[in-house]
Amino acid sequence: MTRVTRGYIARRRRKKTRSLASTFRRAHLRLTRITTQQKMRALVSTRRDRGRRKRDFRRLWITRINAVTRENGASHSYSRLIHDLYKRQVLLNRKILAQMAISNTNCFCVISNEIVK
Repeated sequence: MTRVTRGYIARRRRKKTRSLASTFRRAHLRLTRITTQQKMRALVSTRRDRGRRKRDFRRLWITRINAVTRENGASHSYSRLIHDLYKRQVLLNRKILAQMAISNTNCFCVISNEIVK
């Protein structure tokens, strides 16, 4: 019986999988089955961590706002500031407030003092 050489389609598929796994090491880079499993696992982690990153940044912004608010005056806290922002219908989200608290503390203090009254 003559030897049959395989076509290029399977090789092309494996090559594409290996290119996605180019940063892996050892068997995770070389072996097709393990590479496929690791690729699926990496995609799951990526999907999960996109939501986690949003949560982490929100926590960071809240911590920064709370720290500057308590530094400014012990009479009010983060929760009271946010409550008064909603009550006065001021459209500033936590990201903008945190940037303002870090870069322009005087402006943030003026805004928080005006709102909390």
